[in-house]
Amino acid sequence: MLTVDFSRFPLAPGDRVLDLGCGAGRHAFECYRRGARVVALDRNAEEIREVASWFAAMAEAGEAPAGASATAMEGDALALPFPDDSFDVVIISEVMEHIPDDKGVLAEMVRVLRPGGRIAVTVPRYGPEKVCWALSDAYHEVEGGHIRIYRADELLRKMRESGLRPYGTHHAHGLHSPYWWLKCAFGVERDGDEAALPVRAYHKLLVWDIMKKPLATRLAERALDPLIGKSFVAYATKPHLPAGVPDPAAAADGTAAATPGAQAAGRGKA
Repeated sequence: MLTVDFSRFPLAPGDRVLDLGCGAGRHAFECYRRGARVVALDRNAEEIREVASWFAAMAEAGEAPAGASATAMEGDALALPFPDDSFDVVIISEVMEHIPDDKGVLAEMVRVLRPGGRIAVTVPRYGPEKVCWALSDAYHEVEGGHIRIYRADELLRKMRESGLRPYGTHHAHGLHSPYWWLKCAFGVERDGDEAALPVRAYHKLLVWDIMKKPLATRLAERALDPLIGKSFVAYATKPHLPAGVPDPAAAADGTAAATPGAQAAGRGKA
C-alpha cells in the first residue's frame, strides 16, 4: 500500500533515493522495482533487518532491473550519515508527526538532497487524525506515538521555510480512515482475534482491497480521498538557487518555477 503517488512523483532509473523512516519498507521496495539506487533508513533495527531480507529476496527473484541497488541501514533522521547533495529523491512517509524536532528533520533532508532534487512528505491528515485523538488517548499517548497533528498549510509553510518549493499535494487512503475510527472507538490495543467484530470485518475489507484491487473499492477510495483521506501528501523541489535569492521564473507568475517533476505531476490542491 503506497501513500506516495508515483504518477505525480516520477522516478528515473538510477535515481538515488533515500526512504527516511522507511518502516516496513513499502516505498523503498517500490523505488527498487523502478530501478532506483535506494537507501532505506530507520532507527528501528528489527525493521531494518526485515527490510534488508526483503531486498535480498527481491534481488534473487529478479524483481529489480539491472543497475538498481538497495541498502537498508539504521540511522538518525536528525544526523543523517551522508554528505551534502547525496540524493536525487527523498521520501519521508508518516514519520514527521512522531519527531519533536520536525524542523531539524526537514533541514537534514534538504541538506542531503541535491539542488533540483525532489522530496515527498506524507503525514496524517488533520481532520481524520483529530477524530482518532478525540476517540482514543491510547492512539497517540504511547512511546514513539504521534505528538502533533499537521494542518496542510502548516506543513507547507515549514517546508518552504526549510528552503523547499512545494509543487503539488493530494490526499490518500480514504478507505482507511473509518477503520482507524472504529479501532479507536473499540480499543486500539485490541488486535487480531481480540479486536471487536466491526474492526475485524473492516480489516478484512481493507486486506481484500489491497490484494485484489477491485474496481468498486478503487472508485470508492478515489471519491473518498478528497473528503476523508487518511494521509496528506506534499511534493516539493530543492531550488538550484540558495535560500533567499529570488528566482526570476518564480517572480514572473508568483509561484515556483515548474520542474520536470512538477510538469509530470501537475499542481495539487493544498
